[in-house]
Amino acid sequence: MATSDPRHQFGQASEMQAERFLLAKGYRILDRNVRTSFGELDLVAEDHGVVVFVEVKGRATEAFGGALFAVDHRKRDRLARLAAQYLAQRHWSEKACRFDVVLVQGSPSDQGRIQHLENAFEVAEY
Repeated sequence: MATSDPRHQFGQASEMQAERFLLAKGYRILDRNVRTSFGELDLVAEDHGVVVFVEVKGRATEAFGGALFAVDHRKRDRLARLAAQYLAQRHWSEKACRFDVVLVQGSPSDQGRIQHLENAFEVAEY
């Protein structure tokens, strides 16, 4: 469903840029915008056999810091719960996984600048 909310459109454009970036790096996209009772996973990808949960953050400017500042401890905990649920639903609990953060900075029309933090954070088991 299309939306006229500029923030939503900016977020969608940022996710599309992040996806293209990851595909160019050889990642395989498994899922997009996976919604559960805990929230939403932006992208789920595979990189050399590792399931990668990708949090995408779009920023028009540098005013709010880089990619790590965009994902606080509450967001990390939520992503961990989402990931555990995703893996359990697919019977992939034994698969290796990691959490990446992709920051797309600038306007979608100028393709933005992309910062990719692989294995951006670790979480306790859920």
